[in-house]
Amino acid sequence: MAQDYNVLVINPGSTSTKIALFTNGEDIWNHTIKHSADELAPYSHINDELPMRLEMITHELNRHKMPKRIDAVIARGGLCRPTPGGIYKVEGTLREDLLNSEFQHACNLGGLLAEKLAEKYDCQALIADPEVVDELSPEARMTGLPAINRISIFHALNTKAVARRYAESVGRKYEDLNLIVAHIGGGISVGAHYHGKVIDVNNALNGDGPFSPQRAGSLPAAQLVDLCFSNRYSKPQIMKMLNGEGGLVAHLGSSDVNDIEKKARHGDEKCKSVLDSMLYHIACEIGARAAALSGDVDAIILTGGIAHSDYCVESITRRIKFIAPVIVRAGEDELESLAQNAFRLLNGKQDYAVYPY
Repeated sequence: MAQDYNVLVINPGSTSTKIALFTNGEDIWNHTIKHSADELAPYSHINDELPMRLEMITHELNRHKMPKRIDAVIARGGLCRPTPGGIYKVEGTLREDLLNSEFQHACNLGGLLAEKLAEKYDCQALIADPEVVDELSPEARMTGLPAINRISIFHALNTKAVARRYAESVGRKYEDLNLIVAHIGGGISVGAHYHGKVIDVNNALNGDGPFSPQRAGSLPAAQLVDLCFSNRYSKPQIMKMLNGEGGLVAHLGSSDVNDIEKKARHGDEKCKSVLDSMLYHIACEIGARAAALSGDVDAIILTGGIAHSDYCVESITRRIKFIAPVIVRAGEDELESLAQNAFRLLNGKQDYAVYPY
């Protein structure tokens, strides 16, 4: 008789912490703990929030009837050093890198929270497919300046999860397929998945690829240099333009794609022009990934929140359907994706990855 496995999942975000209990792949319960601006105001560094978030998680767990045994606690991975995709134990150098990341982001707390909770339940603490998964080919990594290499930061957790689910749906292994997966949401990443490795992908965080609801994407280099040296903006202001105040926000003052689409459908020419341009650039990025795969593409998968929009999906599909079949897996369920990783490990379908530092 197969053993029952219980997995606790943690996903910290900037203003919330999501938790869930899965048993044998089934979501038993999930809850979102919201953190107000007033609650977060006293903390000057993201690491300082760890005790507060742990206390709130523990309070929520005490409200539920927990199973006698928890087999693993798995959390959203953080901005550690670049590493191949996989499932990692939170220990040693990985723990130190999460604590001392040069980037302040709530996702860095995931593994640290998992470790604390794993101590409570006497089980293993894990992260899987962190945002800094780096499997770039040498050709993709190089740029025209030796001092600058392309950096892999993308929606690794969701895109690898939907790729695996697609592979299962067609009776194939993820490692046997060539896929292009486009995560289209607040940030946009388009990856070439070659036999289970993302060999080329845009840096979805800081100025690479299509512009998105909040991010500027790739920009003409000389014009960006002129802007930086215009004495009109500080470095933090420029960085905010690239991530946070770029893209749809810069053009339209809003990142609400549903609202922008509605206005476009009702004759707002500016909304239509900007939205259509974003979708055009997404399609072009997908075309570039087809070249990275030498045109040998089994399927193109559109995922993320914007994939709920028929208008957006149809606009992109019209330009790329000649490459390969287009599959839509709208939204992202990071809790389920994390749980799937833990169950593959527990059921012996995947081994631990070794943090290479």
